[in-house]
Amino acid sequence: MQFSLFDTPEDKRASYKLPLVEGDIIYFPNALSQATADTFFTKLQVELPWRQDTIKLFGKAVKIPRLQSWHGDPECTYTYSNLTMSPNPWTESLADIKARCEQLCEKSSASQYKARFNSVLANWYRNGQDSMSFHSDDEPELGINPVIASVTLGEARPFVFKHKETKEKHTQVLEHGSVLIMAGATQSHYVHGIAKTAKPIGGRINLTFRHLIQRAR
Repeated sequence: MQFSLFDTPEDKRASYKLPLVEGDIIYFPNALSQATADTFFTKLQVELPWRQDTIKLFGKAVKIPRLQSWHGDPECTYTYSNLTMSPNPWTESLADIKARCEQLCEKSSASQYKARFNSVLANWYRNGQDSMSFHSDDEPELGINPVIASVTLGEARPFVFKHKETKEKHTQVLEHGSVLIMAGATQSHYVHGIAKTAKPIGGRINLTFRHLIQRAR
């Protein structure tokens, strides 16, 4: 019998593809059980060295509207928006969730979803005023057609995809304990983001697992 990292029956981990014409995206709404997701949400708040970084936007230094923490293998230095981050070591919780995501990718029937991750960006949206502007995960370190697994813990938030050319939008609410896997040419054709909301809502921790490639110097 194959060992499973999951505490929810396989039939409750059903998945479906998002209807994006030029995107390859699969969503697992119940990848983690309620109890497991609750535990990870509580543990990560205190385990990770959260910080509010500053990036350059139109030539000005701006604090990003959320807390973040970058983790991974020792060689996984990551740069985006002129911000370079050296990896913090893997924690037990992050390594556990990473293995679960890799197992989800392995069980997928489509080969483009299979991946081994060596890094993760953790974002803590503390309330509705924390957000993520539209962007693509298309940095050179991620290579062509990267596989990215996005884990949501805490408050459900609408995750919006927008096609780069047609501007057509698709919204997927990412729920507590869910995993969204983006693969194929998704990053080439779409941007994605999370908008602010005036509604009084709780916090959300998002983990985006990636595989960084080492470029020749």
